[in-house]
Amino acid sequence: MKKIVFLLIITSLLLLSCSDDDYNPVIPNIDQRILAGGETTIFESGFFSFDNPAPNLNATNLDIHLAGDAQFEAAFVTAPAPINSGSGPQFNNTSCIACHPKDGRSGFPANINDFSGFFLRASIPGTDACGGPNPVPGFGMQLQNHANFGVDPEVSFGVNYQDIPISFADGTVVTLRKPIYFIANSYIDFPSNAMLSPRIGPPVFGLGLLEAITEYDILLKQDIADIDGDGISGKANYVCDPVTNSTKLGRFGWKANTPSVMVQNAGAAQNDMGVTNPLFPIESSFGQTNGDNLSDDPEIDQDFLDNVNVYLLTLAVPAARNLDDIEVIRGFELFEEAKCTACHTPKHVTGNYPGIPAISNQIIYPYTDMLLHDMGEGLSDGRPDFLADGNEWKTRPLWGIGLTDVVNGHTNFLHDGRAKNLEEAILWHGGEAESSQQFYTKLNKRDRKALLAFVSSI
Repeated sequence: MKKIVFLLIITSLLLLSCSDDDYNPVIPNIDQRILAGGETTIFESGFFSFDNPAPNLNATNLDIHLAGDAQFEAAFVTAPAPINSGSGPQFNNTSCIACHPKDGRSGFPANINDFSGFFLRASIPGTDACGGPNPVPGFGMQLQNHANFGVDPEVSFGVNYQDIPISFADGTVVTLRKPIYFIANSYIDFPSNAMLSPRIGPPVFGLGLLEAITEYDILLKQDIADIDGDGISGKANYVCDPVTNSTKLGRFGWKANTPSVMVQNAGAAQNDMGVTNPLFPIESSFGQTNGDNLSDDPEIDQDFLDNVNVYLLTLAVPAARNLDDIEVIRGFELFEEAKCTACHTPKHVTGNYPGIPAISNQIIYPYTDMLLHDMGEGLSDGRPDFLADGNEWKTRPLWGIGLTDVVNGHTNFLHDGRAKNLEEAILWHGGEAESSQQFYTKLNKRDRKALLAFVSSI
């Protein structure tokens, strides 16, 4: 009898051994996936991972990129001034790089009114002449909490928090903190029906590749009525383009409310810094100053916008890392099983981009579908933005997200930085992503760690 038991044990061990040898998990197309930005990929995983020119730039575009780099870092001052004149009269910050440090992600400020990459959009019910948000009388569509000497800021921000405990199947409890924003002070009465939407500066590398994805390919993923019944109903936003005076597919901004990097950058110059430009030649401040009365608009010229535009279009994408690690491979399997790829589409192929061959016809892995999705009441700002309703946000690309702490010294994620790490970002997912969030909460600790390792690797 003992001999039989012994033989059964040996046989079982041999079978287990054979099973392990036969199991060779692998991430498909691993050599291609490492090159997250195609030929624009750079193998850098340290402090300077996000602020490199694409290595495949031609000499002409590299020169423009370097000029745009200097202008992206320029700090604007109160006019009149011989250099970088035009900040204000009200503003949120004084340079592009201040909201996108090292071309990465701004952290949530310890003091919400400190200089940072955080600000509040605002509007009242209705739409403007273009079908976009309706500006708040006396304040506009972005609230400025800083001002030039002798001028009052439009507002100061306030925030309270609501604790939301989330329980895992294994008994672990994580407490999320939901921020509730309000206007603490304002130069005139702030309308009670105004809607607020928080924003924080996202990374800016890889934007040219996202702009080079064809509209046709983006719309292939759109499924507004959820015809396939998978619970995912991605929707494109369509917005006004001041360059062409036409309606265009929205690609950038947290709600895909701008059509191009050029418009996004020009709008940020006007709203974030109070710097007028050829696309937005009127001061954004709707407050008590009626502009700065200096008759110097636009305060930057088209060459400035063009240089910064090329700079942002041609930043390199950091390579994916550790894709052959066994834990990362397990995380990849779980990422797919959780149906995260239904919105965070891994692969795209860019089209021809006029004037910048470096970003044309590239196989890339940004992990976004560029579409709007209902993310549930927990993340809702209650504020429509063109076709986006209060619950809808554009799928953020995930490439390089695991380098955030190395580059920017924090792990604040989502549209307002409320998530303090990747796990919290997943737990905030609701709406169309609720089943994926529930999948994650049912995983054991080891599998949760593996899934986070995969997301950190891309």
